[in-house]
Amino acid sequence: MSDSAFRTMGQQAGRRSWAEPWKIKMVEPIFMTSREDREGAIVDAGFNTFLLRSEDVYIDLLTDSGTSAMSDRQWAGMMSGDEAYAGSRNFYHLEEAVRSVYGYRYLVPTHQGRGAEHLISQALISPGQIVPGNMYFTTTRMHQELAGGSFADVIVHEAHDPSDPSPFKGDVDLGKLESLIQREGAERIAYVSLAGTVNMAGGQPVSMANARALRELCDRYGIRVYLDATRMFENAYFIQQRESGYGDKSIRAIVHEFCGYTDGAWMSAKKDNLVNIGGWLAVNDPDLFDRLRNLVVIYEGLHTYGGMAGRDMEALAIGIGEGVEDDHVRTRVGQVQYLGQLLIDWGIPIVQPVGGHGVFLDARRFYPHIPQDQFPAQTLTAELYLDSGVRGMERGIVSAGRDPATGAHRYPALELTRLAIPRRVYTQAHMDVVAESVKAVYDARGATRGLKMVYEPRYLRFFQARFERLP
Repeated sequence: MSDSAFRTMGQQAGRRSWAEPWKIKMVEPIFMTSREDREGAIVDAGFNTFLLRSEDVYIDLLTDSGTSAMSDRQWAGMMSGDEAYAGSRNFYHLEEAVRSVYGYRYLVPTHQGRGAEHLISQALISPGQIVPGNMYFTTTRMHQELAGGSFADVIVHEAHDPSDPSPFKGDVDLGKLESLIQREGAERIAYVSLAGTVNMAGGQPVSMANARALRELCDRYGIRVYLDATRMFENAYFIQQRESGYGDKSIRAIVHEFCGYTDGAWMSAKKDNLVNIGGWLAVNDPDLFDRLRNLVVIYEGLHTYGGMAGRDMEALAIGIGEGVEDDHVRTRVGQVQYLGQLLIDWGIPIVQPVGGHGVFLDARRFYPHIPQDQFPAQTLTAELYLDSGVRGMERGIVSAGRDPATGAHRYPALELTRLAIPRRVYTQAHMDVVAESVKAVYDARGATRGLKMVYEPRYLRFFQARFERLP
């Protein structure tokens, strides 16, 4: 089923419906709490949904990271975990899965994506170097800065406009990147950090043409390209649906080609790879691999487990195979498109085109009367929870943090509330409940007040900051 067909689901008489390529074998009860209980919970949490107890949440769209439902094959695989400290057979299964699907030669497992970000930053960044990328991600940029580097945004300008309909708003602006290289010198560029689907832009994809051209540009200057492959399967789906010449290619084939334009990748396996914990770093350079394999022993664990149990590596190896299946990716993105289309039909401002892993509400247009330093996206996230028990998260000024040189707030162009949908967890009925709650909050938007920050941690403040309502 095509991308356009997903967008018109439910609107055509006589249509043939699509269904998830799985059936439910086990369920976990969830409960709606009262408005009074939710009011107490959000105040206790300092209006930060990260600080809510999960038992106080009805539909949890905080993140799609580590929240997927594993298959019966994955659970069965966990029973075959080889918990040897060194040389676990599950590591070799994982190594083969990464080589087969992504194409990289050498694998370093990590406990999760953040561990891989840390290793690649420590191995490749020297103090004073620059890391250009197609929009920042919070933890990635933090690891780059802690290694002495600085991030430079080289994404296309369309990515900063939530209403721009361009199909590949994750593309690198090659002119901007080349100007940076010529101005600073190629030796000051540690590597290019390329994200497959750009989280902070609303899950927007990168085209194959852009990846190919980026490779050619970086080759001219001797600069390496490393991929954040966290949601690369979703990126491949958009290439399949939107880019000429790829409509008859499988997700697996598209992923393999795309990765071939990069020198390696880091992975939070808690997303595309369908596990609750785990990550990996894969490269083609044997000398870099040797450094990474040495570093992982210091920070994560031996190079054949990297912070994961054998059973987790086995579930991950199986999850890679399941996650790259066309039917899975099609219906996974289809559920996101379904929710997004409901909101578009009701005139609710969201990032368009709808991305692959979640729907991003445009808090600037939602609350035009709330200035950015009163945290409109954080406010919207709290109001949505109060209305229905749906938990989303802020992706705006709070997530952007402060400039390390000046200490002032960074003011991103995008002020968003993200509703990230876990894989294989919720039904379309849950999406209906979410959409109706967003509409109720939107209808009451004029009476909503902003927030003030009353506690701010030093790093990655969006995880633990606390807020109070303004009078």
